[in-house]
Amino acid sequence: MGNSDIRKDLLAKIADLHEMPQGAYNIRENSKASGRKNTKNIIITNKTDKPGIDIVILPGTKKQSLHIPVLITETGIKEMVYNDFFIGDDCDVMIVAGCGIHNEGDEGSAHDGVHAFAIGKNSKVKYIEKHYGEGKGTGERVMNPTMTARLGEGSVLELESVQIGGIDSTVRKTTIIAEAGAEVNLQERLMTDGVQSVTSDTEVVLDGPGAKARINSRSVAKGDSTQVFYPRMVGNADCFGHVQCDSIIMDNAKVRSIPEIAANSVDARLVHEAAIGKIAGDQINKLMTLGLTAEEAEEKILSGLLK
Repeated sequence: MGNSDIRKDLLAKIADLHEMPQGAYNIRENSKASGRKNTKNIIITNKTDKPGIDIVILPGTKKQSLHIPVLITETGIKEMVYNDFFIGDDCDVMIVAGCGIHNEGDEGSAHDGVHAFAIGKNSKVKYIEKHYGEGKGTGERVMNPTMTARLGEGSVLELESVQIGGIDSTVRKTTIIAEAGAEVNLQERLMTDGVQSVTSDTEVVLDGPGAKARINSRSVAKGDSTQVFYPRMVGNADCFGHVQCDSIIMDNAKVRSIPEIAANSVDARLVHEAAIGKIAGDQINKLMTLGLTAEEAEEKILSGLLK
């Protein structure tokens, strides 16, 4: 597969891109900019003091999208990138990020992305981030994403965070603060295999009255991989928060799930649930009665959990 085909394949996997998007975009490839388009309402500029970009989405921007994929197709590249998002009041936008690493060499390749969001009042932001690794090289594929976000009053953040395979090591840190009437919906889906490892450290602070949030984490751990989850919900006012973690463990994998809820107000309503277990035999048997093999039934159950 040539580099052009690898690039196209990675873009399809991490950003569902089969051609250049219609809206604004910024593509980073092997630590360099390889494509950018601004629109009237979405302006992307390079940082002057460190690697990364500033993204300004003007107030009142509706039904527009921004794609900011990162590709690494050369072995030995290790980078830290800082992206700051300034989203005005009364917006409704979708941001599609993601990073794909194709490593055919014996040196490690790594991308550390530090994203900071300032979201105005009464805005809706959907943020999709997919991480994926591939390649026959012995070098590690490492991603360490960090995200901080503050939601203004009445705003909504839908965060979909997916690790779809091939990443050897990940430490993920997410901190979100929701002001009065704001809403956070965080969906996390992860898969590990072999000797891969992932640590996910998430904190959502409900700082104003009427704020609400849901953290829903689903994972599959195979082989000798390890997973550790630290989801925390903090209620500082009359608010509602729910944390749920579900993991399927297979082979010799290890999973730790440590949900925490902290109420600093008598009006905070917080709930957490966590479950770790293997695939139930009756689930496989039921699917086999429909004509699936045991392997097909297992794959169906796993894909359903991570859907």
